[in-house]
Amino acid sequence: MQLPLLRLVSLLGLLSGATAHGLVQNPPTRSPGDATAAACGKTMANFYKADNTSYPEALLRANPGGLKDGYNAKNCNLWLCKGYQFGDNKAGVQQYVGGQEVVYKYANVSVVDTTTNSAIGSPLLAWPSGYAASSNPPKNHTDFKVKIPDNLGGRCSQAGVCVLQWYWFGQAQTYESCTDFVVPEVTAAADSPIRKREWWA
Repeated sequence: MQLPLLRLVSLLGLLSGATAHGLVQNPPTRSPGDATAAACGKTMANFYKADNTSYPEALLRANPGGLKDGYNAKNCNLWLCKGYQFGDNKAGVQQYVGGQEVVYKYANVSVVDTTTNSAIGSPLLAWPSGYAASSNPPKNHTDFKVKIPDNLGGRCSQAGVCVLQWYWFGQAQTYESCTDFVVPEVTAAADSPIRKREWWA
């Protein structure tokens, strides 16, 4: 079940007052390619290839008649990673361990399960108000770290399921960047066999 936009905005702690386009550049984030064009249509893919910092509302305004050339709403959720498909971004999968810190710039970040379009746990980082509300935002708005949760279990062990999603909403504009990642499932080590001690040894 997909979360409605307003629910997702509330859940991820997104803020109004955006003053510029935004895009996470490091760690690597999803970008559109052939798989995105197949699911979302060439109009959508070409729109973001021309300006990867743009946002879904601008895409829809630029195409008032709708996205018709191959757009499939079931396979292309414009509000999850802007619709960018994992198939174009397999080379960018990051491998983390629970508790590891990941450095981000310009981001509000949550772990999101892309198969259900739902956040896993609480946001890793969010601001109560005023995020990037000026042309010279404070340093902790543009340069900070988030910590990979250590309680994901096996939920993020398969590439293409989990992303670190930056999701910023301001001035009726939605900005998203997604970093694909995996946390290998840790299995308990098998107990070492205990050699039975003979009574005479």
